Amino acid sequence: MRTAVKPRRSTAMPESDPRVFFAAERTLLAWLRTGLTIIALGFVVARFGLFLQLLSAQSQPGSAQPHPGPSAALGVTFVVVGALAILIATVQHHRFVATLPLSDLPRSYNRTFAVALSAVIGVLGLLLSAYLSISHA
Repeated sequence: MRTAVKPRRSTAMPESDPRVFFAAERTLLAWLRTGLTIIALGFVVARFGLFLQLLSAQSQPGSAQPHPGPSAALGVTFVVVGALAILIATVQHHRFVATLPLSDLPRSYNRTFAVALSAVIGVLGLLLSAYLSISHA
């Protein structure tokens, strides 16, 4: 009896695998989306407290201006957490990409754009939290 001999597959990993870099880019962009969602939630929570204050002032005219409730502090906290998540993910991504061999990095792809965009959005998130804190004081 003859048995068919199957060719052996090479189990060695190729030296260059740009999929690793693109997986890191997708991870950074996922963290960016997550951080933006948390920032948006914080903004809505902070402004919901303002809406409740206006509603209370309309139902009870002549009453003293109520102080900002816990929603303002909670909203600002959400905004800060979202901004920090973006900034930490940006730093981690930058550090990880620095460890990749040059053969894994695409030549014609701008590798700094995603990092710069994420850093700018993280800083803008922190500025938004400062604005919300000042406006509710």
